[in-house]
Amino acid sequence: MSVAARNRATAIGATLVIAGMVGLTAASVPLYRLFCQVTGYGGTTQRAEVVPERVAGTPVTVLFNADVAPDLPWRFRPAQRRLEVLPGEQHLAYYEAENRSSEPVVGTATFNVTPHKAGVYFHKLACFCFEQQTLEPGQRVEMPVSFYVDPALLDDPSTRDVRQITLSYTFFVDREATEALRRRRVAASGS
Repeated sequence: MSVAARNRATAIGATLVIAGMVGLTAASVPLYRLFCQVTGYGGTTQRAEVVPERVAGTPVTVLFNADVAPDLPWRFRPAQRRLEVLPGEQHLAYYEAENRSSEPVVGTATFNVTPHKAGVYFHKLACFCFEQQTLEPGQRVEMPVSFYVDPALLDDPSTRDVRQITLSYTFFVDREATEALRRRRVAASGS
């Protein structure tokens, strides 16, 4: 094989490796998110559409936590601090948010449960966290989350001792969406 052919093969190989690395990098976030949703890794909760038929007799306490990123001018807190739930029963909890700024702001919530091993057994049927939230200046809203704890939590040897789960949300400002909203409103007003 000539030097030119070897150089060409090396260049093609290096290009393929770089392209593969770029592809894996681009796919890593969605793949990691999918992995966490399937396994409950890192306390990622599950999405559900129906409540199980079985209800367990052993109660679990669900604690509610709320945090706000420092640059988001919102007050955000749970309307209730705790609920005693029977695994398998559907429950509804509320969080309250208020925009303390003079501008509309779009926020996005991240969430998890602790202990992390309980994430695969915490199912949300509906949640404000599934979509961005836009609050007008001074606006206050109640944001619901409908959930159940899977009774299988009490059957799994690694989680059967869990009697308390903390559901945590952190709201962050979505800068792009907030700026896009501001631009649309300026354009609509003709200013």
